[in-house]
Amino acid sequence: MFNSFGNIFRLTSFGESHGKGIGGVIDGFPSGIKIDMDFVQAELDRRRPGQSMITTARREPDKVEFLSGIFEGRSTGCPIGFIVWNKNQQSDDYANLKNVYRPSHADYTYTVKYGIRDHRGGGRSSARETISRVVGGALAKLALSQLGIRVAAYTSQVGSIRLEKNYTDYDLSLTETTAVRCPDLEKAKEMEALIAQVKEEGDTIGGVITCVVKGCPIGLGQPVFGKLQSALASAMLSINAAKAFEYGEGFKGLKLRGSEQNDVFYNHNGHIETRTNHSGGIQGGISNGEDIYFRVAFKPVATVLMEQHTVNADGVDTTLKARGRHDPCVLPRAVPIVEAMTAMTLLDYYLIDRTTQL
Repeated sequence: MFNSFGNIFRLTSFGESHGKGIGGVIDGFPSGIKIDMDFVQAELDRRRPGQSMITTARREPDKVEFLSGIFEGRSTGCPIGFIVWNKNQQSDDYANLKNVYRPSHADYTYTVKYGIRDHRGGGRSSARETISRVVGGALAKLALSQLGIRVAAYTSQVGSIRLEKNYTDYDLSLTETTAVRCPDLEKAKEMEALIAQVKEEGDTIGGVITCVVKGCPIGLGQPVFGKLQSALASAMLSINAAKAFEYGEGFKGLKLRGSEQNDVFYNHNGHIETRTNHSGGIQGGISNGEDIYFRVAFKPVATVLMEQHTVNADGVDTTLKARGRHDPCVLPRAVPIVEAMTAMTLLDYYLIDRTTQL
């Protein structure tokens, strides 16, 4: 059950980094949705390795093959099965890691919990598992587009280099024009230069991804334990290397007084809206019709290409130096993953809302 995500819209994923492939089964997807195969593949291409000089050099086509649930270009309402075959594994790069525990990886916890682990690229704990999420997210985006809901994420910070302005001050259509997926072209150059420098040193660096949802209807989310921000936080923190989540003003709002933080209501051409959006589009755990915006912090990738101290499976002190092809910064390829998890969460909560309405 813990390899599945969602309630009504439900994605169950399978596969390992160096296994035969990564795939999934989607239940609860609405029938009659036109499936744009080119769009789904384009979303995967945004996540795939080897797309720029600041990502891993692993070369994978990541072509999705749908097995069920789609007929004559539309969803049937039946389970949608799909798979992406692994093509470019180099498992020998991990031979020296078979009996040692990499710092800040899942090696030790997986071994203790299961008594066995796949040391090749991290196995199930590898970020390659997120392929299934991106496929599921692409389908969710196609369904949400019919409701006028749009999801857009971008890199807003790498290391100490950050965008200082509100998301409304940026042209988010520029995000895909830079390798780091940052809509500020000048800051993007600085970020890319920093990532390139860190990569040259054999090290890694983290940062922040901001996500914006426009067109979300009022009413998504449930009281108390089904709050929309809680579901979004859970979805984001399930992503590899994600370490923190904040929505609306988040921690920055701590500097404001209640009178400054409150979003005042007013009548705008017959519609009740708020003059500000410090709440991030969610009040009482329920969407209020304003833009939803939040930030996800990602730690530096745990695999560094330099010698580190650790212990082996017998608890004996040793050193290791990782080999292989790894991302110096996860952010550029994590942007579509953040979007995918957001889209699946929103579609799931939209479907939940429909079942609770008479």
